Amino acid sequence: MLKLLYLVHDLADPAVRRRVMMFVAGGAEVTLAGFRRAANPLAAIDGVNPIELGVTSDGRFGQRIGAVAKSCLSIGTVLRAVPKPDVIVARNLEMLAVANRAAAFFGSTVPIAYECLDIHRLMLRDDVVGSVMRGAEARLGRGAKLLITSSPAFVEHYFRPLSGLDLPTLLLQNQVLDLDDDGDDFPPPSPPTRMTAQPWRIGWFGALRCAKSLTLLSAFSHAMGGRAEVVLRGRPAYSEFDDFDGFMRDEPFMSFHGPYRNPEDLTRIYAGVHFSWAIDFFEEGKNSSWLLPNRLYESCRHGAVPIALEGTETARFLKERGLGLILPAADPASLTALFETMTDAAHHQACDRIRAQGPAPWTFDRTDCERLVKRLSNLAGGGRAERVTFPLPSSAIAKESYHDE
Repeated sequence: MLKLLYLVHDLADPAVRRRVMMFVAGGAEVTLAGFRRAANPLAAIDGVNPIELGVTSDGRFGQRIGAVAKSCLSIGTVLRAVPKPDVIVARNLEMLAVANRAAAFFGSTVPIAYECLDIHRLMLRDDVVGSVMRGAEARLGRGAKLLITSSPAFVEHYFRPLSGLDLPTLLLQNQVLDLDDDGDDFPPPSPPTRMTAQPWRIGWFGALRCAKSLTLLSAFSHAMGGRAEVVLRGRPAYSEFDDFDGFMRDEPFMSFHGPYRNPEDLTRIYAGVHFSWAIDFFEEGKNSSWLLPNRLYESCRHGAVPIALEGTETARFLKERGLGLILPAADPASLTALFETMTDAAHHQACDRIRAQGPAPWTFDRTDCERLVKRLSNLAGGGRAERVTFPLPSSAIAKESYHDE
């Protein structure tokens, strides 16, 4: 059984929970260690008791650097009782620093995989700060054996031309974890029924960190005068909003329903909406234009129609498949115009096109988990990791975009 040490930046992140579940389902024995940014009981994982390295805060980069430096000095003591891992997976740049120290403690033969699913704006600055950050990433990643990322656009626009890293790359999309062995026998569910007088419902689920989306959706819902509602669920990044809770209390056509368990609650929460907001302006023009978000796969798997913004990787992904709705501009007027002409027939046609794809493009099943762990096991055995060529054609941006050795 593969012994895997997973070092993470936020133990309360639901995506961390999902990744650990993938590793365990694939047959790995996982030791989870990392920093905690907030309490989140929904992030607990049966059978896995995390090792807490310290507390960090959103938006306080200097504080995080200090916490990481302190952890690097004490990592040998913290991991003294942990069996030597076969592989270390470091989620985000700060954990790559910790991973290097951990590998030195356990022995230099322990391979490291660098998991990077977002490109922070500091990495993209065209000044000395950006140069220093990219240089640090290149130095810390020098001993890594594999890069794990979630969108081909990250490789095309950042890792290949800018990062200074030269690593075999595993494209691991943000697909829905489906450990039900019979899951692929069923198509995505039918869209929720809607009476003519009822409003359209747009779901914005997951990491709620985009103030521009919140403002845009508010203006849109007011312009629609109750003919459309916006439902929010997930974990707000409070550091990115002036007063998220106060803003939501004053919204007549928007509602926030708190966190949820992923993947257990996805069917229930998507059953209550017709469309999914798959747009993010958090790192506008860069990271937000390149990512393929969780909600893209979640909404398609569960029968909701994703809404994407023209010019983004998400829009390109959908247009190549003839799916979803593409917003021509990032403003309330464009979204309002889109819904002023929306009909039940058009909505059902959009849902039918998604259903015709089946669940396979949107899900990561038990067999996929086993393939992932096998790929990491090959690293542990000293096997050569296979390099993936980018950009990938649309037909390859699925389970075929990573390969067994």
